[in-house]
Amino acid sequence: MRVTSSTYSNALIDDLNTLGLRQSRLQTQVSTGQRIQSPADDPVAMRRVMDLQAEAGSVAQYQSNIGRLQGTATASYDAIQSIKSVTDRAGEITTLADSLKSPDQLKTYATEVNSLIKQAVDAANSQNQGSYLFGGTKTDQPPFAMTTDADGNVTAVTYQGNASVSQVDVASGTSVSGTIPGANDSGSGPRGLITDPRAGADLFSHLISLAQNLRAGDTSAIASTDRPQVANDENNVIYNLSQNSTTQAQLGALSTSASDRSTTLDQSVSKETDADLAETLVRLNETQTAYQATLKSAGTVMNQTLLDFLH
Repeated sequence: MRVTSSTYSNALIDDLNTLGLRQSRLQTQVSTGQRIQSPADDPVAMRRVMDLQAEAGSVAQYQSNIGRLQGTATASYDAIQSIKSVTDRAGEITTLADSLKSPDQLKTYATEVNSLIKQAVDAANSQNQGSYLFGGTKTDQPPFAMTTDADGNVTAVTYQGNASVSQVDVASGTSVSGTIPGANDSGSGPRGLITDPRAGADLFSHLISLAQNLRAGDTSAIASTDRPQVANDENNVIYNLSQNSTTQAQLGALSTSASDRSTTLDQSVSKETDADLAETLVRLNETQTAYQATLKSAGTVMNQTLLDFLH
């Protein structure tokens, strides 16, 4: 078979093109530090990178959810602590308001309890980033509405929320809620902060009763009824504080785990995509040498072809 000079020329051009592309790719790897610029560079590795990046995206979302829940849980804890200070003082008043106190002293306590009710309503209507904390899934309106008489005495506090809480994904297969409902009369689900029959808790009703008995000077009712009721309310608040602390501890552990996983995923992606600089520089030098040699060969072939043509 006859091999023409054009065959050599075409082969040399193909070699130059191949070496030029390889040289360009290696130069890009050196300048960017990335071994893979497109799926064609390493399809198998690119598939692994895509899977790792997809998981990294999920972990990043979990981290965002955890951070948001931590903010909600912290705000809830502060509000519950404020309500606990109300139950603490109300409990003290049920003990102090005995038969030895004068009617005026008892009425002074009644005025204080009335103020405590308003303080507790304010705390129970706390918000975080524009959402009410204790209305269940009804976060767009104050969960508790207060009614007062002409003298400013609180006569009723009505719950306007529901007993549901939203669950947020914080890890694969794990959901957490950063809030609790203000009231839950259903007998199941999360314990209501203010009202829950399971705990004998109905804080606002009990405080209103205490204030009324103080005004009436009924120390017997205070001792036999109000004192144990307020104790139930305080225990319920303490229970919810404990639950909140447990949630915050869980979120802290999940945050650490997600952060560690994110770091591991970043390292795995780098392992797949980062170029070995020393090895890449050696390969680039070899490619450049081959390119120069091919150029020299091309020059020789072209000169020889030209001489053949002249002869």
